[in-house]
Formats: sequence, C-alpha cells, structure tokens
Amino acid sequence: MSSAPRIQPDSGPGQSWWFVVVAALFVTALVVSNIIAVKLIDVWGFVLPAAIIIFPVSYIVGDVLTEVYGYAVARRVIWLGFAANLVAVLAIAAGGALPPAAFWAPNQAAYETILGYAPRLLVASFIAYLVGEFANSYILARLKVATGGRWLWTRTISSTLAGQGLDSLVFIMLAFGGVIPGAVLLQTVVTQWLVKSGYEVVATPITYAIVGFLKRIEGIDVFDRETDFNPVAVG
Repeated sequence: MSSAPRIQPDSGPGQSWWFVVVAALFVTALVVSNIIAVKLIDVWGFVLPAAIIIFPVSYIVGDVLTEVYGYAVARRVIWLGFAANLVAVLAIAAGGALPPAAFWAPNQAAYETILGYAPRLLVASFIAYLVGEFANSYILARLKVATGGRWLWTRTISSTLAGQGLDSLVFIMLAFGGVIPGAVLLQTVVTQWLVKSGYEVVATPITYAIVGFLKRIEGIDVFDRETDFNPVAVG
C-alpha cells in the first residue's frame, strides 16, 4: 500500500511555493492561448488556432491540480484563470479604446485586428472554458476515488477526452453555428478534439513525473470522497 499521506479536501495546500507555481502556469497557459488564438495555422491540411500549442497545457496542469490538491482547490484555480482572462480582455479593450498617438495611429487597425475580440467569440470562449475545465476536473476526481488512486493514466486521458471534447464542441457551436456549414463545424470540432487530446496522451509521462514529485514534496494526496462538486461553491 502507498505510504503517501492522504488528507481531506478542505485542508488544501495552503500557500506552498509549488502550488503557486502550478497555479501560475495554469493561468499563464490560459491567458496566452486566448491571445494567440487569433492566428490560424495549417497543420497537415487542417486549419487550427495557434493556441493549440499551449492551450492543452492548461488541461495537463488542471489534471495535476485535481490529482494532487483535489477538486476544491482546482475549482478555485479554474475561477482564478477565468478572472485573469477577463482582466486581460478588459485591459486589451481599454487599450484599444484609448486615442492613439498621432505617429502610431496607422497601427490602430492592426491592434484591433490582432488583439480585438468579437463579442460572440468571447462569450463562446468563456463558456467553453468553464464547461471543459470543470468537466475535466470532476471526472478525474471521481475516477481517482473509483480506482483507489491507481492507474493515473486512465483518469488523465479519460477526463481530458471529455473536457477537451466539450470545450471544442461548445466553443465551435456557439462561435460559428449558423455561419459555417454543419459538416465543416463537425470536422473542426473533431479535429481540435483529437489534436488536443493527443497532446495529453503524449504528455502522460511528464504528468506522471510532475504528479509524483508534487505528492512527495507537498506530502499530500487528496481523495475527493466527500467533496461538494458544485462549480460555484465557495469555502
């Protein structure tokens, strides 16, 4: 049997340095991905947002948060990421609304094109993020209890398949439904889902290493047996 101590979800990690690093990485991956998502890239004939290079990292880190610190702590970080992204969006919008210096005015259109957000895309992005991240964390926490903490790979991959699938489905349908033909919408959803999920599979050895390291150095291994899984619960 494992000798790692197991604590109740409510005790949490406090303000450990390692927890702060993990939370900061999660928020950074989220904010950066939303900024660079405006660029579309061609990957073997498939058109994908440039955010594909870093957005899946938020799911990997989300898995680490739930696996090590528990759902209750992951929930706080998910909302922290939401708030940080909202601040970034508001700051970018405010920067665009300010009158440009005369010599910089020719660049205003480029600023708005690259950093501006269409309201529909913005709402779709926020909703998809919350749905996907909470589904990912919930499924991983439940599977951890069901498996007694064994077979980490089964819950990281399963939770990511569900979370990334919902994220891609919700975002594409809300952002482009009625604008892009149905067949193209479905292809886009499936392509993004497979690429993002494949990211998790490839990163599984790294996830194992990080989870093992944090459990040892933090001295915790949370099992969410009596956790309130309400996404908006506080305390």
